[in-house]
Amino acid sequence: MKSTLLLVLALAGLAAAQDWPQFRGPDGQGHSDVKALPLKWSDGAENIKWKVAIDGLGWSSPVVADGKIWLTTATEDGKSLRVISLDAATGKELKNVEVFRVEAPPKIHNKNSHASPTPIVEKDRVYVHFGTSGTACLTTEGKPVWKQQGIKYSMVHGSGGSPALVGDLLIFSCDGVDAQMVIALDKKSGAIKWKTPREVLQIPKKFAFSTPLVIDVKGGHQAVCPGAGAVTSYDPASGRAVWTVKYGTGYSNVPRPVFGHGLLFVSSGFDSPTLLAIKPDGRGDVTETHVAWKMTKGAPLSPSPILVGDELYLVDDRGTGSCVDAVTGKVHWQERIGGNFSASPIHAAGQIYFLDENGGTTVVKADKTFAKLSKNDLKGRTLASPAPIDGALFLRTDTQLFRIEAEAK
Repeated sequence: MKSTLLLVLALAGLAAAQDWPQFRGPDGQGHSDVKALPLKWSDGAENIKWKVAIDGLGWSSPVVADGKIWLTTATEDGKSLRVISLDAATGKELKNVEVFRVEAPPKIHNKNSHASPTPIVEKDRVYVHFGTSGTACLTTEGKPVWKQQGIKYSMVHGSGGSPALVGDLLIFSCDGVDAQMVIALDKKSGAIKWKTPREVLQIPKKFAFSTPLVIDVKGGHQAVCPGAGAVTSYDPASGRAVWTVKYGTGYSNVPRPVFGHGLLFVSSGFDSPTLLAIKPDGRGDVTETHVAWKMTKGAPLSPSPILVGDELYLVDDRGTGSCVDAVTGKVHWQERIGGNFSASPIHAAGQIYFLDENGGTTVVKADKTFAKLSKNDLKGRTLASPAPIDGALFLRTDTQLFRIEAEAK
């Protein structure tokens, strides 16, 4: 896992590991190196350092860099697409900028928003993505650098997948009902560097909401992009497909893959998910040759998996948590955590934080033996993934952003 973290930091030039500059943190896989996080909190006063109201609705996860929190939101029923910055120490709003104005917002699912993709912060730049409504780069002072609104396709349920930075490229998936493709923009200008259509598969539903993961395989870079019916790895420099693994009629894919022990872990999507462990060193269609193991019971539809050491931790959408051996797929434990889940878990200070859809966070020990450490509740819906930083946890509900931090003794 350490080599993967170093790769992503080197490729994207992201902030220090103490920051949380993109979806699922510095390595894009849910890991923080903070030494301590609170175990207990409540919606009253216990370990709530501050909470602030966030106007509009957005399910982008908070990101943190250089002492500032960044997130997106949509106001006026999706007509005003905005980026917000707050002081991480106090919660004071620093910037609130309208990035795009949309007169006819697309229809969205009731679990989605018009501002669901998570921003990326790199040095003095902030990259935001709103699906077909547009992608943009701003300075950390809130000034526009470029805007790209020339990418059109027929979205289903709105946009969900976040972008990924790879060197000078911003890569994201565009998987609609009429077209399915992966696109790379020049991060300096917003110009399209390449646009690669996905292989046309004869399946009923072809839309997806996945976030690419950049990995290093034998010294070569790959951008792994799950989609309906198959996961495909692309060469970031050219956009050419490297390998593909097909998984039937799976669609509406949400979880971001994770990578370690020479294996890539991917969920096949709705309606009956399968988790696949894939060897990413093949070429072409490697469906029959490069799947190391599969898991169906407890496989997630929405939350991303998380790999800690030799163990892979999962929670499915209906609240069953699992710990499995990453190399063999052997199940160490499966336990009912409770609740419904969409947010992706994080790992910090030896603990796994599972956030359900109704403000509940279950904290378990990262271990082959199940040990529940706490269950904490906040009021409100919680579909965005939390962000840990400097002993604190930033958690977004449908109306507020919380800084959760244990009081000094």
